[in-house]
Amino acid sequence: MILKIKNKKIPIKEYKTWKERLKVLKFDLNVLDYAIYFPKKKYISTYFFCQRVDICFTDRTNKILFMHENVKSEKRIYHPSAKNIWILPLGSISKLKVGEKLQKEKEE
Repeated sequence: MILKIKNKKIPIKEYKTWKERLKVLKFDLNVLDYAIYFPKKKYISTYFFCQRVDICFTDRTNKILFMHENVKSEKRIYHPSAKNIWILPLGSISKLKVGEKLQKEKEE
């Protein structure tokens, strides 16, 4: 799957299980060049992330409810009305606004 933000296409990795969600970006020194999608999640902790990221909280239809730009390590963010979480590469959400929909597309 690919996430389309304006004219930019970003590959998506989806993490559903507890073990996958636990590791995510912890102690990963490589620069994030893909989007990470967490379905059915309202809370995220960036402890031990070794890089800054952009985070979007969306509803069931992937409409953006909250955006957090340039989030550093050791932060906890919770939004009870959110249904999904997107971790995006740094600078990805600068062109987005609250209320827009994130578009997932199949790879070509």
